[in-house]
Amino acid sequence: MESVEKKAHTKINRSAKTQHRFFKTMKQQKYLYAMSVPFVLWVLVFNYVPLWGWTMAFQDFKPARSFMEQEWVGLANFTALFQDERFYLVLLNTLAMSIMGLAIGFVVPIIFAVFLNEVRVQTFKRTVQTVSYLPHFVSWVVVAGIVTKVLSTDGGIVNEMLMAAGFVNEPVQFMTKGEWFWMIVTLSDLWKEMGWNSIIFLAAMAGVDPQQYEAAKVDGASRLRQIWHITLPGIRPTILVVLILSIGHLITIGFEKQFLLGNPIVVDYAEVLDLYALNYGIGLGRFSYGTAIGIFNSLVSIVLLFLANGIFKRYTNQSVM
Repeated sequence: MESVEKKAHTKINRSAKTQHRFFKTMKQQKYLYAMSVPFVLWVLVFNYVPLWGWTMAFQDFKPARSFMEQEWVGLANFTALFQDERFYLVLLNTLAMSIMGLAIGFVVPIIFAVFLNEVRVQTFKRTVQTVSYLPHFVSWVVVAGIVTKVLSTDGGIVNEMLMAAGFVNEPVQFMTKGEWFWMIVTLSDLWKEMGWNSIIFLAAMAGVDPQQYEAAKVDGASRLRQIWHITLPGIRPTILVVLILSIGHLITIGFEKQFLLGNPIVVDYAEVLDLYALNYGIGLGRFSYGTAIGIFNSLVSIVLLFLANGIFKRYTNQSVM
């Protein structure tokens, strides 16, 4: 009995000391805490308060009615969602473009960052970095226009080059080929975001101990060996964290690229979940149905994030939580 009371007393004392250290740290860093208040409020207002809107997914929501007057329908909207054949088509499109984007858009920036890190001429390196970053700041409206013009049958540079090289006899209508749409979106996104996505890997490479490279040179290691045995292992934690977060966003890829690059001919390949929610939910005044799609997206993203984090934590001891 005394032992139990002693353990409880020790636990209480430990908790009191922890609270004391917390408030002491808070007092010492009061200005830092004060600076974080606007960002905490921003997250609460724009990320947590809107979760109240999820109640619409369980209602037959009518904007003209107050909250208390709404008709509650339980899981009827989710039932309708999973019974809609169109839903599974757009889910396939979403997963296909997400996986292609993850496979290509995740690996290529790492390779690009490694190449940039090996450049010793600083003027050339900074120029390439600047040029590669610029597309990130260009609107998707502009990017879609550039891609459409480049692939156009009327003076598009790709068709001009293909015909000049003798690969085709007449212009190829790239934007009307549904089976090519996924790759067009993936490569367009890669061109736009490759330079920007490489920044975090370049920053991680800057933290690798230079003495390791010096030791490797003394041992006669080539540049390729140094990359394989020093650079890549040095940024491995960063790669894993970014990969886990990317998997968590696998199903939430937005709809801007697909909306701007798509057309009625390739709609069966271009429509993704967010665009489906816009067209068949908000567009038709079915706010509850659109909200159900959004909840599905969020729940799948959470499951993927925890699943990926658990797998990597088990086999690599690296995680984000």
